[in-house]
Amino acid sequence: MNTGDSEDEKPIVVGTTSAPSTLDPAASWDGSWELFRNVYQTLVAFPSGAAEPEADAAECSFKDSANRVYHCELREDMKFSDGHPLDAAAVKHSVDRIRTIGVKGGPVGLLGSLDKVTTSGDRDVTFHLKKPDATFPFVLATPALSIVDPDEYPAKALRQDGAVTGSGPYELKSYTDGERAELVRNPNYKGFADRKNSAVTIRYFGKSAEMVQALKARKIDATFRGLAAEDVVDLQTKNATDGLQLVEGAGTEISYLVFNPKDPWAGKRAVRRAVAQVVDRGAIAHEIYKDTVEPLFSMVPRGLAGHTTDFFDDFGDPSPAKAAEILSKAGITAPVPLTLWYTTDRYGSATAPEFAALKQQLEDSKLFRVTLKSRPWKTYEAGYRKGEYPVFGRGWFPDFPDADNFIAPFVGRENAVSTPYVSPEITDQLLPQSRRESDRGAVVRQFERAQQIMVDDARLLPLWQGKQYIAASEEISGGERALDPSTIMMMWELHRKTSW
Repeated sequence: MNTGDSEDEKPIVVGTTSAPSTLDPAASWDGSWELFRNVYQTLVAFPSGAAEPEADAAECSFKDSANRVYHCELREDMKFSDGHPLDAAAVKHSVDRIRTIGVKGGPVGLLGSLDKVTTSGDRDVTFHLKKPDATFPFVLATPALSIVDPDEYPAKALRQDGAVTGSGPYELKSYTDGERAELVRNPNYKGFADRKNSAVTIRYFGKSAEMVQALKARKIDATFRGLAAEDVVDLQTKNATDGLQLVEGAGTEISYLVFNPKDPWAGKRAVRRAVAQVVDRGAIAHEIYKDTVEPLFSMVPRGLAGHTTDFFDDFGDPSPAKAAEILSKAGITAPVPLTLWYTTDRYGSATAPEFAALKQQLEDSKLFRVTLKSRPWKTYEAGYRKGEYPVFGRGWFPDFPDADNFIAPFVGRENAVSTPYVSPEITDQLLPQSRRESDRGAVVRQFERAQQIMVDDARLLPLWQGKQYIAASEEISGGERALDPSTIMMMWELHRKTSW
């Protein structure tokens, strides 16, 4: 790279519709990870193209055949961006504070198998697990387990000054909530990332159309997360003449509905199964998303071992007649009143039309009377964590590419959607059985059974599986390599062709 080239020094500007909800890893189990991956560091991580975690801040491995003792040795002379030492004590502090603070719906839910963290000297960290868990390295690779500076991040409270002190490829030079994040190279960084640019500015947009307009006007260089279906279709047909490129890749993002068991109507299994019988995923994928997503019939998406089509196998094609029979057998007289909630600014501009279509489908069946309500993400998230919504929409960008991560986060008393889902067979039998096995292809039976239970309960209703799209100026390279298995953009892979 010609580091003296003025074009090279100019920040690459990336647009997204997914603004962080927090800057503190101890509070986040959401799209905030997109920023975290670039400014914080984890012990292990997924380099471009990797399917399993590899060394980042440390070399790590299980030290026993039972997958219960996981040891990491930090690289030598690690430092945070402020120059403070990154040692074993900092790693222990970073993990312990997640559990101490215990943000509801936060990353503490990922650490259910962890018993304790011990250190030896400055570089050795050992994770002692309560039970065998072959997925623990995948958990450590998530940005939730970002390493933070003990001098800047309190042990018992979230950091409040709006700043970031990490050890990732970039420093957060400045941040304006909901508007932009300016990243510059972290001179103290030691890890696997080969930074192909000097600086990146992330701009946050409320709508896809505004983001694409900025791309066409050359105010940004690339887009990631939140491209609306009509904009993808437009770019597919016109990008060659507009000096733009569209990179498409397989995705594991899913969209689903959550039913609150405490609601008098959504808490009834027959009501949930009747909704499952009426919803037409194919129509939503085709008419609303223009086939930029695919219908999904299980919580585990296509492409992962353990994927099934159980919702289709059990319910078949949408049928109001069958749904009426489900309600009738339960002694429920239609129409059933339901309130469906969605967020206005998290999953793209197609969300509102999608929920309008769901309302239409349900009401056309004559079995439901639907009210739609919405909020911006920050207040929306606070609402579902308090259990305020009868039925609400969520998206899931996986923590790691394993079927476990599409089942475990959603069951148990504490889970990612903050609505208790007690299923002893899943939590006490199937997941523990699968986590004893390091060969993840050998646990398909447990995941298939877990999904059948979830279909029977219909507490979660999968809707669609997304694809990944990056739109960029033709001058930008690296888009294909910039997405990790959890669909988080690795900004360091982007660069200007003129710089090489």
